Amino acid sequence: MKINILLTQPVPDLIDARLRESYVVHRLYDAADPSAFLTQVGESIRGVVTGGAKGLSNLIMDRLPALQVIAISGIGTDAVDLPHAAARGVQVTTTPGVLTDDVADMGMGLLIMALRDLGTGDRIVREGQWGTAAQPLARKVTGIQLGIVGLGRVGHAIARRALAFNMTVNYTDLREQPQSGYNFVPDLIDLARCSDVLMLAASADQGGAIITSEVLKALGPDGYLINVARGKLVDEHALIAALSDGTIAGAGLDVFADEPRVPQALRSLNTVVLQPHRASATEQTRLAMGEIVLANLQACFAGSPLPTAVAC
Repeated sequence: MKINILLTQPVPDLIDARLRESYVVHRLYDAADPSAFLTQVGESIRGVVTGGAKGLSNLIMDRLPALQVIAISGIGTDAVDLPHAAARGVQVTTTPGVLTDDVADMGMGLLIMALRDLGTGDRIVREGQWGTAAQPLARKVTGIQLGIVGLGRVGHAIARRALAFNMTVNYTDLREQPQSGYNFVPDLIDLARCSDVLMLAASADQGGAIITSEVLKALGPDGYLINVARGKLVDEHALIAALSDGTIAGAGLDVFADEPRVPQALRSLNTVVLQPHRASATEQTRLAMGEIVLANLQACFAGSPLPTAVAC
């Protein structure tokens, strides 16, 4: 008899087909009435497949009495209450490593797009305004001072890319990493002050907003903020104010505090580049993430150690 699992969001077609081969798949995201749907299938669900941003609320978790594993396709666990899962005896897994390059690529893409004002240039050409519309000169990318917030896997990957652009790499983290060869700046405001671009690559599992009005003021009118970490790390009201009044020059954002609800004030600003949380959204990486999810599910239901379990 096949085991019942719950999907909170779509997965790549190849992974979906593999799941259907081995399990009875229930799709919460397709339910017209999610509460009624959980009443119908909740008692049978032994595994949940979800994304890092969506996670699984305690309200839903507690409606799944047979739940054994929450398999997150992503690296963030901030949307799952790990102590609550542990108290329930539910294991939690992530997909580390395989999305590092894509997230770093997105960070550099946002940086280049923001500094070189590529969005405005694209619109000028598409709207037939080349030769008539004025576009101010952009900011040079090569040789800038880059401040990285969080020198983990993604932070290191960003730093390696930055070196190819002759950037000076400074960073802040919970502790210094002398072996990295990059300049450690313990205080975030000091890092912002010495950066042309401040890029967030930090874990948000246990934290709230760290990019405050004070940090943005230190970044200054020629500075840019790039975020490929988590939206909740940024005080969005402070960011909107800083972009609106010229406290900083611009921003590039792949993540937001209340996804998919992006404030109209951000969407209306032409000094910010916006993406719909797609840093890991390449076919190759999403398939690799799916393979890890499949391996964790199989191990769980076989009673074997989970390949990428996180400590709860």
